[in-house]
Amino acid sequence: MSRLIFSLRTGGSWPCSSRVSLLASLRPPPHCGNSSKMSSESHWLSAADRDQVLMELRASGWMEVDDRDAIFKEIHFKNFNQAFGFMSRVALQAEKMNHHPEWFNVYNKVQITLTTHDCGGLSQRDIKMAKFIDKVALSM
Repeated sequence: MSRLIFSLRTGGSWPCSSRVSLLASLRPPPHCGNSSKMSSESHWLSAADRDQVLMELRASGWMEVDDRDAIFKEIHFKNFNQAFGFMSRVALQAEKMNHHPEWFNVYNKVQITLTTHDCGGLSQRDIKMAKFIDKVALSM
């Protein structure tokens, strides 16, 4: 059975604005995926792991999102073609990982938010994707 999730922008600038999600209180406990590999990467991060990886990600320009258990980064490129090429490379990896970013693009700017919706917060999958995104951005 599919669920309908409705997000409402309630003010402020994207992505740090508050969002209202219907059925959020009905979300099942985090079982986070079907396969053992997916499951092990989708679990919430322990406090110690979280502090360590967030410190590393902050050093490369990622920041925690207000009012959400998510991380955000804005990347600027030389032009639209370079930004779109970057997004295409990330999209291919996202399909392989079955872990898709929330993102927004205008001309040479790409804004990316990562969170694991199955778990309702940051997971190892977000960290893996953030590191891939950093690697691709540096190669452009």
